[in-house]
Amino acid sequence: MEIKVLGPGCARCKTAYSVVEKVIKDNNVNATLSKVDDIMEMMQYNIMRTPAIVVDGVVRIKGKVPTEAEVKEVLGL
Repeated sequence: MEIKVLGPGCARCKTAYSVVEKVIKDNNVNATLSKVDDIMEMMQYNIMRTPAIVVDGVVRIKGKVPTEAEVKEVLGL
């Protein structure tokens, strides 16, 4: 599973990354987590607000910092 957190590096984006990272570690999810702060790459996902969470190429959460429960739901946990 490939998970990307899209955002320019603002506090909300960093928090979103931390939440996703915690869920992955706490649940032993086999996933690759990365940050995307390149505006051109972010534009490929057609998002208007960040942070956004992309799982296997599909935007699953956008425009808000997700809760741990929301991340678990998106990851199917």
